[in-house]
Amino acid sequence: MTSTPGTAPGGQSRLRRRAGTAAVAALLLAGIPVGAAVSADAGTPKTATGPQGQKLTVSANTGLDPAGQKVRVQGEGYGLTTGIYVALCKDNGDNRVPSPCLGGADMSGGSKTSQWIVPPGDPYEGDLAQAFGPGGTFDVEIEIAQKGDGLDCAEVACSVVTRADHRAAGDRTQDVRIPVAFAGQDPGGGGGEGVDVPAGTISYKSAAEFTTAGKPLDLLLHPDSKKLYVGADNLPDTADVDERGLHVLNPETGTSESWISQAPGSTGALRPSAAARIAGPLPGDGVVYNYPLRGVGSAKSGDEAASGVWLAGPTITDIAPGTTPDTVLVAQGATLSEIERATGTATRTLTLPGGTQFAADPERGALWYSDFAAGKMHRVDLTSFTVSGSFDLPGGPGGMAGFTETDPATGAVWVGVDRSVLVFDAAGTLVKTLVGKDLARDAAFDTASGRAYVVRQDGGDLSDPANDNNGTLTVYGTEDFAVAAKDLSLPGNHSQAGAASLAVEPGGTTVFVTSPAEGKITKLVRQVSPLVTRAPADLTAEEGEEVALTAEAEGAPEPTVRWQVSTDGAQTWKDVEGATESALTFTARTAQDGYRYRAEFRNDVGTTRTAAVTLTVTAATGGDTGGDVGGDTDGNGDASNGAGSTGGDGATGGDGGTQTSGGSTNGGSDSTGGTGTAATSGGGSLAATGATVMSVTLAAAGLVGAGVLVHRRARRRTEGAL
Repeated sequence: MTSTPGTAPGGQSRLRRRAGTAAVAALLLAGIPVGAAVSADAGTPKTATGPQGQKLTVSANTGLDPAGQKVRVQGEGYGLTTGIYVALCKDNGDNRVPSPCLGGADMSGGSKTSQWIVPPGDPYEGDLAQAFGPGGTFDVEIEIAQKGDGLDCAEVACSVVTRADHRAAGDRTQDVRIPVAFAGQDPGGGGGEGVDVPAGTISYKSAAEFTTAGKPLDLLLHPDSKKLYVGADNLPDTADVDERGLHVLNPETGTSESWISQAPGSTGALRPSAAARIAGPLPGDGVVYNYPLRGVGSAKSGDEAASGVWLAGPTITDIAPGTTPDTVLVAQGATLSEIERATGTATRTLTLPGGTQFAADPERGALWYSDFAAGKMHRVDLTSFTVSGSFDLPGGPGGMAGFTETDPATGAVWVGVDRSVLVFDAAGTLVKTLVGKDLARDAAFDTASGRAYVVRQDGGDLSDPANDNNGTLTVYGTEDFAVAAKDLSLPGNHSQAGAASLAVEPGGTTVFVTSPAEGKITKLVRQVSPLVTRAPADLTAEEGEEVALTAEAEGAPEPTVRWQVSTDGAQTWKDVEGATESALTFTARTAQDGYRYRAEFRNDVGTTRTAAVTLTVTAATGGDTGGDVGGDTDGNGDASNGAGSTGGDGATGGDGGTQTSGGSTNGGSDSTGGTGTAATSGGGSLAATGATVMSVTLAAAGLVGAGVLVHRRARRRTEGAL
């Protein structure tokens, strides 16, 4: 939003323009602390406003040295009856004590990481604490680091803060916070404050249950056709027909698009056959799969029957794509073979010390063979088709077999044994053990988000106190192995009737999990609590100016927003009537000076609020004779809730121009040549609002991008509308 400039600039206008330019230059210089002792060049001064109008400025708040650096901290407008601490602390949000703090609370006077400031004449003034200067000012230096004294700013939000000292620990009126970010971190202030769950919390919920595919044994979401392929056996007494075979489902609705129930047996004749394990997709559509006992088949949606071959030897225990498009890798117990799909002829064969299950990593030419009975895992080089290494599976021999899967992005091997998931790197070194409350049965990877999904099943034996008949979906980051979503309970999913499997849609928005015992596939959808992506900042406006605050958040489902206002320094809040859009616009009135505003975002997962921002309203500055002073004479904005209308315009030309919360610019000329300049407060509006000091143009652009814009409404000229 921009104001319409006047059309007749005169000498007086030029004089005021020069004065305005000088004011901006002084403002920028005032925001730069003289002689600031900072051991790194990163960052520029940042200022925040407290609940009682206090101004807190820190010389740098972004790109800080994680190992430690000095920053200069200045304050003004603090009360002269309460002592404060200045420190780097965990930022717990509005009305929550900032704690823990680096260095703790300094009551010795010797700390370099915090400072104690007391009223003049305080008993502790001197060696232990320094006194406020005139007007409640202070100017100190502290040393801050990313980690120390129980505080880790890589894990939690941190701010340079002031807070009441130990003699008034419950006093929140002295809390002023400036978020900080160390090198490699995003600046603080984003994300928002989660009320019930942390902002951006990921979880999953059941969206549908599909019961159209018998007893599901394996899943594949085809990367090209996007169809859901289900390998299934018959589930007795649930249908009038034998449901075994390969089912093709619409992943949105679960409706059956195709059912391939027959495949060639040992004699080549077609017969009803279950689909035990899906090896991988065919180009365009269709899959390669294993059907009992020794069948290797392929089929796609619409086929009447599968084509396939029947192998000699023991039962097939695992299958995966081969090293060429026309081959597959097959485990028949401890024997590994690569066979031609068209003929069933083995082109290469290797017998291992033991095992039944494997995972292929074609990108790195490796295959990992698990021997759960012996507690071993073997690495096979797919080029030479020889064993290139053997490794222990912790837990010893006899662990309950779960799964063996490789992360295509990193080459890491994930092995499910009993209730644990063992993660080995591509060289075979155990790097992490992830222990859960249920049996680890299958894993799938989403390379787009860097997450691993593990389905766990309950043991099903209710005589065991460790069992409750419910399984679990767990999600982990594939680089740090941290929990990446809230664990989801899977009621009734136990292992008594077969192992569960899962498939993940690219991006992780949808997950499909089988429950063989219940004969169903559960469709799970991702939910994300609101995460603030654009937040407002403190701003200064003149009486009668139009103010706009903007906030945005992302989440799933899409969050709704409502604006809230506090008239008592963030102690209590009330909704701004009708303010349910991303932008809150109103006309500033002097009665609103010191009001605080925030946006609250909600969806089904949680509630997140932006940090509270402070509105400072100054007296209006006059334009030329005949223009309004500082705003519309008949404006009727509602000062009580900040959401009033802008009101009517003055009868004659007045001030124009645009002001942002990060600085001020000249007012535009009106028809008589009058101009106005935006007022500053607290050492300049760049400093007062917490904007980074930069060129005027960049400051304005940055603050608009941050969601803050103050606009001086151009007045109606006597000769017509603007």
